[in-house]
Amino acid sequence: MSGTLLRLVCTAAVAAQVLLVPAPATAAPEPPAAQDRSVAALLTDLQKLYREAERSTETFNATAEKLREGRAETARLNAGLARARLDLHASRGDAGRLARRQYQSSSGLSPYVRLLLARDPQHALDQGHVIGRLARDAAGTVDRLTGSEHRADGLARAARKALNAQLALSARQKKERDDVEGRLAEVEELLASLSADRLAALAALEQDRTAGAQREFEDSGALGDARTPTGEGDRAVRYAVRQLGKPYEWGAAGPAAYDCSGLTSQAWDRAGTPIPRTSQEQWARLPHVPLDELRPGDLVVYFPDATHVALYLGDGKVVQAPRPGARVKVSPIAANPVLGAVRPDPGGEPLARYSPPRLPPEAAQGPDKGYASPSGPPPTSL
Repeated sequence: MSGTLLRLVCTAAVAAQVLLVPAPATAAPEPPAAQDRSVAALLTDLQKLYREAERSTETFNATAEKLREGRAETARLNAGLARARLDLHASRGDAGRLARRQYQSSSGLSPYVRLLLARDPQHALDQGHVIGRLARDAAGTVDRLTGSEHRADGLARAARKALNAQLALSARQKKERDDVEGRLAEVEELLASLSADRLAALAALEQDRTAGAQREFEDSGALGDARTPTGEGDRAVRYAVRQLGKPYEWGAAGPAAYDCSGLTSQAWDRAGTPIPRTSQEQWARLPHVPLDELRPGDLVVYFPDATHVALYLGDGKVVQAPRPGARVKVSPIAANPVLGAVRPDPGGEPLARYSPPRLPPEAAQGPDKGYASPSGPPPTSL
């Protein structure tokens, strides 16, 4: 979840209320519950709701990733099972031909007895080699048949198990999707209850808090000297900067919209270093790096449960997909409580020279100016 504020676009919501009321164009009064709360309390409530929504989103993303891997595993097993069944069919054909050959060549004397009674020693020796080869071929045919049966049975069991796991993940994903939508509905309800003045007051309060947190962060000396990125880090930064202005959409990983970890994972994937999909996995699996050693391209992870992530731009700023209703933007690094940082390319060599990407004039350079509706379509493909 991002603690920064979004651009104030609630005027559209106010206009919609006007269309439903025949009286003069004024916003509906706030319910008593909202009126009784202070701006600080409202801000705390909204931040909590957004954080819970993003936690649910990252849980959904983790399940979606497992489901994607499960589908790939199921496809791999099914392909292997198809090949094993073809091998089994061929082995059964070989076994059938062997049985017919043995039946057709059967007589009162075994080949070994006939070999002992042979008059020509050389001929007998040659026949012995032939009999040995035929015996080995027969044994190989039986072994192949047995192995093909075992392999086909094992793959069939594994494919059934993978399919059952996939069905269970699909059911769990649906519940998690419903949870995200429920959390966002709570945000919608609270935002709809607030007037434009209250939203502006919320924006001003959070902007003051963010500015104060950034000053405190910088004064603490947590950030070290400026560093240059690696070649891959530079490509990740430039990719993220090109996404500025695109909307946040939960569960999305581009190219039209992103959530927080969707942006960071796609930036590094395009840079040539695939990383885990979710913020929790990025925090858990990527090498940690001290904040005073941050370089552009590193990932800054937020909140104790690692539910938000951004890409470090340099100069105390990050590129992030803040939260539902917002757009990809540049923010102060301390816009949210920092948990730590990770580095996708720890072995990379920093560039000798580095020119930061040029930011478009419309790129936000701090907290957003207000709250926007978090509603939006759920992800249609995973």
